[in-house]
Amino acid sequence: MYEELKKILEESKKIVFFGGAGVSTESGVPDFRSESGLYQAQSRYGYSPEHMLSRTFYEQSTETFFDYYKNNLIYREARPNKAHLALARLEQEGKLLAVVTQNIDGLHQLAGSKRVYELHGSVLRNTCTGCGAHYELDYIMDQENCSGWVPKCAKCGATVKPDVVLYEECLDDSCINGAVNAIARADTLIVGGTSLVVYPAAGLIQYFRGKHLVLINKSKTQYDGKADLVISDAIGEVLGECVL
Repeated sequence: MYEELKKILEESKKIVFFGGAGVSTESGVPDFRSESGLYQAQSRYGYSPEHMLSRTFYEQSTETFFDYYKNNLIYREARPNKAHLALARLEQEGKLLAVVTQNIDGLHQLAGSKRVYELHGSVLRNTCTGCGAHYELDYIMDQENCSGWVPKCAKCGATVKPDVVLYEECLDDSCINGAVNAIARADTLIVGGTSLVVYPAAGLIQYFRGKHLVLINKSKTQYDGKADLVISDAIGEVLGECVL
């Protein structure tokens, strides 16, 4: 299967990669939707991760939201793995059009990727809900800038909200349009590290009209039967072997 993927990569000129949590877990970033993540959230906070990461919970229980967010979604020590590095290499070689990711950790950019569509936003960007001032991650993690767990703007004192798409919020139109256009132009779409159950992001695959659909994921997905190649291994191992 690896040889088949190498052949596809060699003949492809417009590759798009669509990735999910499995890409980041190999860098030590846990998937909050996993069984262990669900158990941890329920046992400590009494709520599911999805509930605590909703717009309603953010507005009604801001202190608890930031407690959960800072302790469970921020991993500043995480570094790009072979999957991130391989994709950056493909882009440098002129073969990769874009990375479309559901992850919010910024590891693709840290690896060197330039064209990244972050469907669910990024923990690295934060915006004051009052005056619109922008802050980096270090600012909101510094307790000197917070009231309890809640980061406050140095200019107006309002809450600083992460630029992360919460449940009940809409995805950014410009990001969605960019991702759709890239997928529609691709001759090869590689989907990796995602079970394709989170919508509307997973629905973007329907815009692919190219030649090769490749799925790389440890577990089965609803699109396995439609793919030209399915590899049930770790995404970093696969791309590292085939690209680096």
